[in-house]
Amino acid sequence: MQKPTALVSLRKNLCCCLIVLLFCSGPLHSQDFLQAHGHVITNGKGDTVLLRGIGLGGWMLQEGYMLRFQGEGQQHRIREKLTSVVGEEKVERFYTAWLRNHMQKADVDSLAAWGFNSIRLPMHYALYTLPAEEEPVKGKDTWLERGFALTDSLLSWCKANRIYLILDLHAAPGGQGNDLNISDRDPGKPSLWESEENRRKTIALWRKLAERYKDEPWMGAYDILNEPNWGFTDPKDKNGLKEQANAPIRDLYVGITRAIREVDPKHLIVIEGNGWGNNYNGMFPLWDNNLALSFHKYWNRNDQASIRHFLDLRNQYNVPLWLGETGENSNVWFTECIRLAESNGIGWSWWPLKKLGFNNPLQIREPRGYQKLLDYFNGKVPKPGEEDAFSTLMELAENTRIQNCLVHRDVIDAMFRQVYSADAKPFRANVIGKSTNLSAVDYDLGRVGVAYFDLDTADYHISAGSGRMVWNTGRVYRNDGVDIEGEPGHYHVSKMEAGEWLRYTIDVTKAGKYDLALVVQEAGDGGEIQVEVNGVVYTVSVAPGKTEWNALPVKGVSLRTGKNSLRVMASKGSFQFREIQFQRK
Repeated sequence: MQKPTALVSLRKNLCCCLIVLLFCSGPLHSQDFLQAHGHVITNGKGDTVLLRGIGLGGWMLQEGYMLRFQGEGQQHRIREKLTSVVGEEKVERFYTAWLRNHMQKADVDSLAAWGFNSIRLPMHYALYTLPAEEEPVKGKDTWLERGFALTDSLLSWCKANRIYLILDLHAAPGGQGNDLNISDRDPGKPSLWESEENRRKTIALWRKLAERYKDEPWMGAYDILNEPNWGFTDPKDKNGLKEQANAPIRDLYVGITRAIREVDPKHLIVIEGNGWGNNYNGMFPLWDNNLALSFHKYWNRNDQASIRHFLDLRNQYNVPLWLGETGENSNVWFTECIRLAESNGIGWSWWPLKKLGFNNPLQIREPRGYQKLLDYFNGKVPKPGEEDAFSTLMELAENTRIQNCLVHRDVIDAMFRQVYSADAKPFRANVIGKSTNLSAVDYDLGRVGVAYFDLDTADYHISAGSGRMVWNTGRVYRNDGVDIEGEPGHYHVSKMEAGEWLRYTIDVTKAGKYDLALVVQEAGDGGEIQVEVNGVVYTVSVAPGKTEWNALPVKGVSLRTGKNSLRVMASKGSFQFREIQFQRK
C-alpha cells in the first residue's frame, strides 16, 4: 500500500535532521564557550581549561622599549618622530605594512605547534573608532573597519588551530593610566578617568565588539581594561598601588559588563585591578556570575608568597584566576613562574610574542640603518635622508613576518618542556666527525644546574628591592643566565666565572681518541678549566695576561660512537669562550 505523500516527506525530513544532529553535535559541543565555574575556567563539556597563552604586544599598539626608542615611548610620539623624517604619507605606508606583516596565519600555526592554546590581543581603540575629540558629531561613534577586520582575520586563524582568542583593551580612549606608554596616553588631553565621553566611548566599543563576536566560541574572553594605574584619592600614589576604593574603575567595569550582557550573555569577562592590574581594593562584591580575575606578575620571586593575595581572593570570592600578563625575564624565571601558576591551577598569558629583543619566542631582526635612525632621535647624528629612512622602516615592517624573525627555541623549551622535565637535550645536533668545531654557545637546552650553571640567572628586583639584574649581559642568542656576545655566526660566551659551567651532548660518528682544543680569550689573572667527558675529568691551565684567542689543548680524549656528554667548567678565574675543536687521531 502506498504511504501518504505528507508522511513520507515528514519521515525524510526527520531523518535529515537526525543526520545533521549526529554530525554537528560533537564539534559544536566541544567548542562551547569558556565559563567561570568556581575556582576554574571550563569549556562547554565541563572540562577545566588551563589557558597557556601569549600576548601580541607591539602589533596594534607599539611601546617604545619594543622598538628601542628612548624617552617618550607612546605610539603617537613614535609616529610623530617618524613623520618628522619621512612625512605622513610614508609613515602611513609603514604602519599599513606593519599591521599586515606583524601577525599572520603562520604565526598562529606556529603557536599551536609549540603548545599555546590561547592568544591575548592588546587592542588600540583608535583602530576601531575615532578619538572622542575627532568625532564629527559629539556623542556619536564612528566605527572603523580596520581594527575589526584585523580581529576577524586573527579569530579565523585561531579557530582553524583551536586556539582561544582573548580581547584585551590595552589602549582605551584617553588612556587609563599614568604609565603613558602602555596605553598610548597623551597627558595633554583628558584621560579615561577625566572624561565622561571617553568612558562612554569605551563602553560603546565593548558593546560593539560583543555584538560582533557573541556567537563565536573560539572568542575565549573579553579582558575589558588592561592595567589601569591611576591614583584617585592620593596624588602621591599616581599609579593607584595603594588606592582603597577604586570606585571609578568598578563603576566603569559594571557599565561595560552591562553593555556586553545586553547583546552577549555567553562570554567570559576578565577584570583587572588598579596598580597595573593587581590592586583589587573596593572591587567586591562581583556583579556578574561569569567573571575571572586577572593579575600581572613581573620581576618578583616565584613562590607561593608572591601570589598568596590572589589565591586568597580566589578562595574568598569563589572566582577563577588568570595570570593575564607576565614575562620580560630569563628562561629560569619563565620556567619557575609557569610551574608556580600551573601547580596552583592558574592559566597564563606571556608577554610578548615578538619584539626587537631576545627574551621572547620570536625576535624581530634589526634592519640596516635602524641604529642611525635611533641615534638621530637621540641627538647623536644628523637627520638621515628621507628615502634611506623610509627604506629602513619598510625593512623593519618586513622583518616582523615570522619567516624573517629569529626563533628562540630555548625560550619555548623553557616555557613548556622544562616546566615538567629536568632532563637536558641537545640545542643542536652537534655531530662530531673527524674534524669538527663546536660553538661554545650551543650548550644543551635545560634548566640551570642541569644544562648549565651561571651565577646570575634572573631578575627578581621587585622582591629583592635592588636594581634590575641582567642575566645574559650581551642580550643576544639565548635567554639563559649565560653571558653571550657577538654577531650571528660569530657568537661567544663573553664571561665564564669560577664555578660556572656548560654541558654539551655530542653525537660522535666514530669511536676513538680525539684531541680537543678549547678556544678561549685567557683571563687577566690566569685561571683553570675543568673538562669532563663521560665522567673523566681533564684540567687545563689558563695563562694570565693574554688578550687574543688561544686554543688550549686537551689531548687523547676517548669518545664512543653515538651520544657523549661533555662539560666545561671555570674552576678558577674567568675567561671568554668561543668554541671546542675536535680532531680524531
